[in-house]
Amino acid sequence: MKKQNILIIGGTSTIAERCARVWSSQQPCHFILVGRDNNKLKRVSEDIQVRYPKTSVDIKIINFLKAEEIQHFVEEIMKDFIIDIALIAHGSLPVQNNFKSSIIEHQQSLEINGISPVLFAEAIIQNMLMNDYGKLGIIGSVAGDRGRSSNYLYGASKALIDTYTQGLQHRLTLINSDVKITLIKPGPTKTAMTKNLEKNLASPEKVAKDIVRAIHDNKTTLYTPKKWFIIMLIIKSLPKLLFNKFDI
Repeated sequence: MKKQNILIIGGTSTIAERCARVWSSQQPCHFILVGRDNNKLKRVSEDIQVRYPKTSVDIKIINFLKAEEIQHFVEEIMKDFIIDIALIAHGSLPVQNNFKSSIIEHQQSLEINGISPVLFAEAIIQNMLMNDYGKLGIIGSVAGDRGRSSNYLYGASKALIDTYTQGLQHRLTLINSDVKITLIKPGPTKTAMTKNLEKNLASPEKVAKDIVRAIHDNKTTLYTPKKWFIIMLIIKSLPKLLFNKFDI
């Protein structure tokens, strides 16, 4: 059986790692894991290959904030491989101290959580369109659905991804492209990024299964777990006068 070529941006992400396990359990895969920490990427790579000996893994280190480097990297990877699936999964969850945080921290959060994923997505799509083939999953967040006092900077970066992805999907529909885009909106999930948050977080294994299925089914938007679709529908629908009474 031919191996699927899967490019994962943010290869040390807990959700991305669990997605890799799901894909590998379905068929042999070749992963290109992209990250910023070589040691962490090696650990993820070794774990996947021990669990799934028929799966192969390459690891790549690049600067996630330099547009020229991102463009060059994606072009070189996609010259060497026809990418079946790409998943953009990187990000960070800053502790928002509202008016006490440095604007430098704000800039870093907006860049890594919003601008960087969009740059990767645009570079990947440009290359997928050359063959009119491939699937791209972009992990956003329910935080992008409405600005809230608890996480509005993080939410703003995810709103950028939301609007960008909607526009990209519209563009691909207008040209009748076979390239498919899935916007993924997880609720709070048990990962290294959320270790300081409340309990009752979603299982990364369950979230990963939902993501893999949604990408396979060419779903345009995924809320995972499903309850977050209803929760965010309610939050988005609240009149401003009522919304402003809640500290959320």
